Amino acid sequence: MTLQQLIEECKRHDAKAQELLYRQYSGVLFGICLKYSPNRAEAEDSLQDAFITIFNRIEQYQGKGSFEGWMKRITVNTVLQKYRKKKVFDISNEEQLEDAEVEVETTQVPLDFLLKIIQELPDRYRLVFNLYVLDGYSHKEIAEMLGISDGTSKSNLARARMSLKKKVESFLDDQNKQ
Repeated sequence: MTLQQLIEECKRHDAKAQELLYRQYSGVLFGICLKYSPNRAEAEDSLQDAFITIFNRIEQYQGKGSFEGWMKRITVNTVLQKYRKKKVFDISNEEQLEDAEVEVETTQVPLDFLLKIIQELPDRYRLVFNLYVLDGYSHKEIAEMLGISDGTSKSNLARARMSLKKKVESFLDDQNKQ
């Protein structure tokens, strides 16, 4: 079955087509959910919510652009919606930090450790870091997506980078002592 046929069957609410679509794309979309979630359980919940939205809105997909890209956008928005509701960006008296580049040599750091420390970031830092660094959104786009100011986006990114830098440096120091 071609992708177009699969989409058409999903538009008809065919359960087998929906299952096939889920099996085909759940891995990619779960990776997105995991990237924006603090833990696996929340990522799994977000994936389920994203697929519910995808199946409920599949009629809106008009065949313009990548279907996978359309699903990814829904998935990101689904995860971010949870944090908008939690108001994780309500920051009082937080001084603005410049969007400073933080350089750390990470070639000696295992990928699983990097992913772990990114997931351990506070929600507001993790979301901005992932959107900016990993997904390439601008601060203006992030501000619009999250309902925050450009300055708050920049500040959260700088704080995320500083936190990650400290953890990586500590990891590298521990490795050098061994």
